[in-house]
Amino acid sequence: MDVDVKGNLRKILNELPDGVRLVAVSKYHPNEYIMAAWEEGQRVFGESHVQELSRKVAELPNDIEWHFIGHLQTNKVKYIAGYISMIEAVDSMKLLREIDRQAAKHDRVIDVLLELHIAEEETKYGLTLDACRSLLSEGEWKELSHVHICGLMMMASYVEDKQQIRNEMMEAANFFDEVKTTCFADDPKFCERSWGMSHDYPIALECRSTLIRVGTSIFGERVY
Repeated sequence: MDVDVKGNLRKILNELPDGVRLVAVSKYHPNEYIMAAWEEGQRVFGESHVQELSRKVAELPNDIEWHFIGHLQTNKVKYIAGYISMIEAVDSMKLLREIDRQAAKHDRVIDVLLELHIAEEETKYGLTLDACRSLLSEGEWKELSHVHICGLMMMASYVEDKQQIRNEMMEAANFFDEVKTTCFADDPKFCERSWGMSHDYPIALECRSTLIRVGTSIFGERVY
């Protein structure tokens, strides 16, 4: 192993304040790297390709909490519904309905985050703030008994300008407060704010993130 996974992981974990968890983004990284992190006590890993995830689930320890962090097509939900711990990037009512339908087949409740599109980059997925308000105010999500909305996630713009990144993350944090007050005041499970990646997680920690998604800083450059 030519990457010091354990050392890199310890460094990041030592920087995290109480109440912030690390999602170790393991997509495109080999099982031996994941096992090195697992041996250090890391249990939450993030993947974004259904086929790769399914293979790793079969081969790696069963106490791993897998988060699906990429764009998920509705026709792929059925392949992960039996074991996924959290789906972090839900961007439509259609996807929520399908997660609920597939989770019911396994008699499970799947935790999800609603993905916001705040960054100015067109390539990113997610709900605009107004679209998210509409989805929540229409209320259909309240009828879904096998899916639980636990918070919000977003990706800040991939730029050098730290103030722009900070502004986008704070916009998400403030929107979380709005949604918590208006829709989830009585739901203690609505508590997750997933923003911050390898290049910007120190800013995310200033912007009230509770989940950071870090891959490269732990595992090195991806092996495609």
